[in-house]
Amino acid sequence: MEQIKLKYKNSYDTINIPSKNLLGVLNAKNLPSVSDPEGEVRRALKNPIESKALGELAKGKHNIVILVSDITRPAPSYILLPPIIEELTESGINYDDITIVFGLGYHRKQTEEEMKKLVGRYIYDKIRCINHNIDDCVHIGTTSRGTPVDVFKPVAEADFIIATGNMEFHYKAGYSGGNKAVLPGVCSKRTIETNHIMMIRPGTMPGKCEGNPMREDIDEAGTIVGVNFMVNAVLNSHKEIIKVVAGHPIRAHREGTKYIDEMYKMRLDKKVDIVVASCGGYPKDINLYQSQKGLENASYAVKDGGSIVLLAECKEGFGEKLFEDWMMKAKNTHEPVKWIQEDFRLGAHKAAVICTVLERIKVYLVSAMSDEIVKGIFMHPVKSAQEGLDAALKKYGDNAQVLVIPYANSVLPYVED
Repeated sequence: MEQIKLKYKNSYDTINIPSKNLLGVLNAKNLPSVSDPEGEVRRALKNPIESKALGELAKGKHNIVILVSDITRPAPSYILLPPIIEELTESGINYDDITIVFGLGYHRKQTEEEMKKLVGRYIYDKIRCINHNIDDCVHIGTTSRGTPVDVFKPVAEADFIIATGNMEFHYKAGYSGGNKAVLPGVCSKRTIETNHIMMIRPGTMPGKCEGNPMREDIDEAGTIVGVNFMVNAVLNSHKEIIKVVAGHPIRAHREGTKYIDEMYKMRLDKKVDIVVASCGGYPKDINLYQSQKGLENASYAVKDGGSIVLLAECKEGFGEKLFEDWMMKAKNTHEPVKWIQEDFRLGAHKAAVICTVLERIKVYLVSAMSDEIVKGIFMHPVKSAQEGLDAALKKYGDNAQVLVIPYANSVLPYVED
């Protein structure tokens, strides 16, 4: 018998698994953080990937925009920005020629204090900082997949654009970072929704760029907008910088994905009957909207007709009103998938994503949500991971294979086709 502790809310839930059934425990392979984070940014700037040096490219420009992540992302902008601006000023660029734009996508505007925290007070006092305005966008083109590219006017008017951010898995666009600073970062509602509807197409999944229609559409939009250079930080699970990549907006991004894969992508020979997965405890399991990441990642290790035992407290319930409405009004798991194709709605899209998993996998949910609600959203309420595992083992028999993923929001199992 193997005893394993899994994070649940602010504590742990202990589970006992028969040794003969346990195939393995999947944990991230953290790479060590760099000793000098700003020095790592400077190293990346001096060694751009498939690009000329930033200072050389920007020389003579008079309207430079730097795209920066908002407060919902762990991007260490206050570390990335000083070396970038230093290289720009050394090439003759004035502070007045630079604007920092916070890419909000569909999120709320940043307060002045949040802006200062994100970029650092020194940068905030030197450089103009503004929020993206989703209602002040201009149309500049259309992607080959039909996405209208409407971009924030100050970005459209720039003569040089630098995309910054951090890299991690994205549940449908493959990875964050790169041209995602543009789409959804600084685009219109129409642009974001047209791109996001691609999440229900084949090939959209975490850990995949080529052959992923959503990511390819994002990169094409970035090319249309004219992103000239990118600087992205790769973080380990402690949110420490392990690598910075800079240069060509697509080629440098792909180089960064290799480090994400090394830490978080776990290759399996075959899918299993049962996965026991924790989202990682609070705050990663604060609501079902956030916990979807763990469910989605775990699903890639499970056979059709298999089961996931998911630990996600969800003390704040669903976490998004439209998502809740769609989950609660659906009469079966197929309806939200059908609705999203007919009328794409941000927020509600998570209902379609979860129901896509539920159409092929049984989910036992350990949470603070009522049994009635959990049953109403096509899952099976259990009081502990052990109760869920015992039920699943009873269903699949003595030879059922079990995988455990203690931090499912971060770790991506995959089986090569």
